[in-house]
Amino acid sequence: MELNRRTVIAGAAAAGLAATALGTGTAAAASGRKPVKEYFGTLADGTRVHRWSLANGGTRMKVLSYGGIIQSLEIPDRHGRYANVSLGYDNLAAYVAGTTFFGATIGRYGNRIAKGRFTLDGTTYQLSVNDGVNSLHGGKQGFNTKVWGIEPFVSGSDVGLHLHYTSADGEMGYPGTLRTKVTFTLTRHGDWRIDYEATTDKPTVVNLTNHTYYNLAGEGSGSIYDHELWLAAGRFTPTDAGLIPTGEQAKVKGTPFDFTRPKPIGRDIRIGHPQLVTAKGYDHNFVLDKGVTARPEHVVTLRDPGSGRTLKILTDQPGVQFYSGNFLDGTLVGPSGHTYRQGDGLALETQHFPDSPNEPAFPSTVLRPGQTYRTTTIHTFSA
Repeated sequence: MELNRRTVIAGAAAAGLAATALGTGTAAAASGRKPVKEYFGTLADGTRVHRWSLANGGTRMKVLSYGGIIQSLEIPDRHGRYANVSLGYDNLAAYVAGTTFFGATIGRYGNRIAKGRFTLDGTTYQLSVNDGVNSLHGGKQGFNTKVWGIEPFVSGSDVGLHLHYTSADGEMGYPGTLRTKVTFTLTRHGDWRIDYEATTDKPTVVNLTNHTYYNLAGEGSGSIYDHELWLAAGRFTPTDAGLIPTGEQAKVKGTPFDFTRPKPIGRDIRIGHPQLVTAKGYDHNFVLDKGVTARPEHVVTLRDPGSGRTLKILTDQPGVQFYSGNFLDGTLVGPSGHTYRQGDGLALETQHFPDSPNEPAFPSTVLRPGQTYRTTTIHTFSA
């Protein structure tokens, strides 16, 4: 498999270089050159937003300074043909108006916190609520709405971007000034690595992740229900009607939530399991068998049989939120000009569990002064 992958990637990279020589390729061909910056749009307050193009090892990526958003992720199929496998928009206004978090860097806290409230060291904090009575992905103006400082780099055979954002004490209700650094690296093998770091001057909670929606057949190509998914998770966290975990860690065996052997996502999604009915599909945290680990371990494999594209995810986190695009309703138009309907993309967010600040049995998300929050997720692509 690795030999086949290297052959496909190398051929695709050569094609990309040839296209660039002819003037038809991207500014950053698949050669590990320094990322290229271009103007993307201007916010209402006059802040300019830029787009960075980078490529390496046959993987091509475009990143926005607004929201630290992955605007495009191009991967070759088994024949070396490229497609953008991430959902998104072709203009800044759509990202500003959107509520789907397409491709965004998420913080301070990925996923949901019940009633937007938690207690830490005897003090109760009220957060911004933006999902009914709950807080989702950091609140109404989470990290996905911020303009990040970006520094490009080339390190040996790797190429990437350092993203920086400082969240002020009290922003969206969170305590402490949180200094955040997120590094996107494309390796010479075309792997996409994300390294998250954060420090604080007061006790706080933090749970950073990325919210890219994948369709390995290409965005705008239709449903992901025929994609095959494997998760190294024998349990998941059931939720209440507000999609807040109940505190239970239920076994997946014998339920539609069993992905311990690869299966098509659509095989069981229409089964009338109460949890699927509540979420209109999959929108659940899976408890990884490995737990929290010192190094990233392989926990997810996603494969599109049609194109042959395969995504493997390695993480040191204890959970993965699998969201099957249940609330895509046909009103959003991607860069391909096609609308996104239910099930046209999926997210696999590496994380600590939802509502961890309010559930003692879950791994802690507390960060204190003098500590550094560090976590790594690696995406490997093959065909």
